[in-house]
Amino acid sequence: MLQPVVRLVRLNRLPYAELLALQERWLRRLQAEPGSEALSAAEAGALLLCEPAGPVYTSGLRGGLTPEETARLRALGAEVRATGRGGLATFHGPGQLLCHSVLDLRRLGLRLRTHVAALESCAVRVCELLGLHGARARPPPYTGVWLGERKVCAIGVRCGRHITSHGLALNCCTDLVWFEHIVPCGLVGTGVTSLSEELQRHVNVDEAAWWKMAAAAAAAAAA
Repeated sequence: MLQPVVRLVRLNRLPYAELLALQERWLRRLQAEPGSEALSAAEAGALLLCEPAGPVYTSGLRGGLTPEETARLRALGAEVRATGRGGLATFHGPGQLLCHSVLDLRRLGLRLRTHVAALESCAVRVCELLGLHGARARPPPYTGVWLGERKVCAIGVRCGRHITSHGLALNCCTDLVWFEHIVPCGLVGTGVTSLSEELQRHVNVDEAAWWKMAAAAAAAAAA
């Protein structure tokens, strides 16, 4: 029996719209019948890694941004997009590592909650590999990875027909001022931080991505 294959795809810096378009192409591949030209029988999806090329605010299935807020954020020079992921509003931009996981959970034998927990474990492991200890996942509504009351990694997932999309956003050297214009994830009284802020040195996306994310993903999958 063929073991399911998940590809790790490094995209470097690109516009958020291009990431969504690539995610959509992978979704169509996974929705195709196994054995078709679009998808091999062993293929179970991909982890799409990138750094957003420009500032963008996204809202989730629960909303999070009024028309007035949307206009205000666009006036700052940011893109604003509604997405189908869970959760409320958050920010994506340069200095942030995005990992969109487009996976067929049936082929991997995973439940959705297990998948979300694996994303959290993956982000925690990346923090540890970089020397940042103390990062922890918290139960809903605090989904993500935290250092005390400061969130270093947001997680928002969409799942339809057992196929996931979207994933995690890890703040590496993100300009945290962008978060001050919203209530991130609708959580009043909490803060946002980054790897650079916590480690007191510059940590760019390249340092956090690639082999560290691959090692962390492998560890999370084996857990």
